[in-house]
Amino acid sequence: MTAEVLKQEQQYARKSFDIIVVGMGPVGLHFLQKLMGMDAALGIAVFGDEPWQPYNRVKLSSLLSGDIREESLYEANAILDNASVYPFYNNRIVSIDRYAHEVVDSQGQRYAYGKLVLATGSSAHIPVIEGVQLNNVFRFRDLHDVMSLMGRSVMTRTTVVIGGGLLGLEAARSMQRFNTDVHVVEHDMWLMFKQLDDTAGACLQEHIETTGIKVHTSQHVKKIIGDDRVTGVQLANNETIECDTVILATGIVANVQLALDSGLHIGKGIRVNDNLQTNDNDIYAIGECAEHDEKVYGLVGPGYEQAAVLAHHIEGRKSVYKGSVSAAKLKVVGLPVFSAGEVEQGESHVDKYVYQDQEKNIYRKLIVRNGRLRGVVGVGEWPGIHRFQEAIAKKRRVWPWQSGRFIDEGIMWNDVLAENVIDWPASATVCNCTGVTRGQLDLAQSKGATTVAQIATMTCASTVCGSCKNLIGDYLGSSAAPEPVKGFRMLFIASLLATLAALLFFLFPVVDYTSTSQAGWSIDMLWRDSFFKQVSGFTVLGVAAFISVISIRKRVQKLFKLWEFTSWRIVHVVLGLLVLGILFLHTGFRMGNNLNFALMLTFSSLLLVGAIAGVAIAYEHSLPRRLAKHVRSIALWSHIILLWPLPALLGFHILKTYYF
Repeated sequence: MTAEVLKQEQQYARKSFDIIVVGMGPVGLHFLQKLMGMDAALGIAVFGDEPWQPYNRVKLSSLLSGDIREESLYEANAILDNASVYPFYNNRIVSIDRYAHEVVDSQGQRYAYGKLVLATGSSAHIPVIEGVQLNNVFRFRDLHDVMSLMGRSVMTRTTVVIGGGLLGLEAARSMQRFNTDVHVVEHDMWLMFKQLDDTAGACLQEHIETTGIKVHTSQHVKKIIGDDRVTGVQLANNETIECDTVILATGIVANVQLALDSGLHIGKGIRVNDNLQTNDNDIYAIGECAEHDEKVYGLVGPGYEQAAVLAHHIEGRKSVYKGSVSAAKLKVVGLPVFSAGEVEQGESHVDKYVYQDQEKNIYRKLIVRNGRLRGVVGVGEWPGIHRFQEAIAKKRRVWPWQSGRFIDEGIMWNDVLAENVIDWPASATVCNCTGVTRGQLDLAQSKGATTVAQIATMTCASTVCGSCKNLIGDYLGSSAAPEPVKGFRMLFIASLLATLAALLFFLFPVVDYTSTSQAGWSIDMLWRDSFFKQVSGFTVLGVAAFISVISIRKRVQKLFKLWEFTSWRIVHVVLGLLVLGILFLHTGFRMGNNLNFALMLTFSSLLLVGAIAGVAIAYEHSLPRRLAKHVRSIALWSHIILLWPLPALLGFHILKTYYF
């Protein structure tokens, strides 16, 4: 007897489980994946009421448009093959007996649970419109709906989509497959009203209309016309659109009936606390059916975050859910659209920063409240967009130079165009659909994930819309351990010594002059005698000038052909250390006053930050990449900036010495 057959026999015989999950959608399965990833020794049953294996809902519009085949819709999910997990397909749970700790399925079978997780999702909202019950009126929500529409798409000549949200627009695009005439009717003032502002909505509408789809905003359907089958729709302004097919894409409603019948507290969804518990401590709710802090999220990302928190909670680990930043990064009819956080619509107590390039159909806006980022809206390509979700979640401050750069260039961070995923902060979101951060990619890689598929299996990143696969590929391609620079040990020793020597000028006490006059030579003659002062001074000047020439070796490669650049870099640091020694002979750690003080402060600071840069370069391969990059960048630029006033200060110092 095979293991699979044995498991099936055990499944039908077993009537008690540690955990029962109602709902085999992406959030329910993500919860199982997170829980089993903790090596939880539990018996788990998961019930799904659809007749097919789990599928990717995001790809439904691609299936309808013919861009993918049906088999591409299904995704292998190893979690259902786990020996501890018992899947029940096409089996609806119809009631919950909270007092007996049992659920009852559509066949009347009872199953006992220790903990019950409701991941029942949501259903299509059916508006109250006359004629909505006519034939050829379809919903666009699940695979059954898409199968029906696939058959209808061959015959329809004119289709009206009611609803200008994401699903409605995707349905409209998909129904154009056989040159069908398509209309979209949206009752709000612009498309994707909840995610975009008026300008972004107008940009999106302009793009959609170039594809041949006709858009009617600020309109609602008063009546669907027809006796048995649809023949048209009548709008509120009494305009009639003749059509033979209507698709309802008018939003979703949480599936709460099961919870309501069992006496759980209901609002817009099943009400839960920060542990995702309902008013029954042994029953939880996650995903589109759950209402947390009076908010129901209609996106898969927050559901995944809830699933992860719940898995930790059930395993006894400290974790609470404090809400999610609503974010949607997607392509609507081929046009990239991004929305996250608060989408300000006419409020006067927020600051708005806008960048727009009408020729490229690019629109970007930041919503800032009390100096901190609270939301963004964008249409068109936007480099570095993945960093914004983390910035909004943390309410990062927007500095004046960042807002100015955004208005001029459309970016907040000046290094965003060249930055690879591996350089992002660990908390930055890589996969907006699932909420997977760069830090979670690091963890998956440390556990052996070396391909996009393995990353997807461990984290679920890229398993929803797939738009982040390139980012994950970039991450994997650049995550090999970096090679150290040539001669890094010698560079490190020289730079470390130079750093310590430079610090002496700030920390070491001044060497006193000899208190009594006596015959013979004493160390203070180095600072009293004019001859010695001139020798040490011009030696510092000469060595410093030579160092300056070496510093352009990288840009003028015809110089110093004797050695390669890495060797001259070590010479650069060693000579800097030598300058510090001669500078001691010239000053005895005295910083001086007025211009002398400015000169010594600039010179010693220049040598200090140059030495720190050398330390960072030497061990850049061992430091976290982002930290090494920032330390090196700050030190090098500080070194360069401090170099500029030095010639003028030296000139004044020499002129003062000889003039007076």
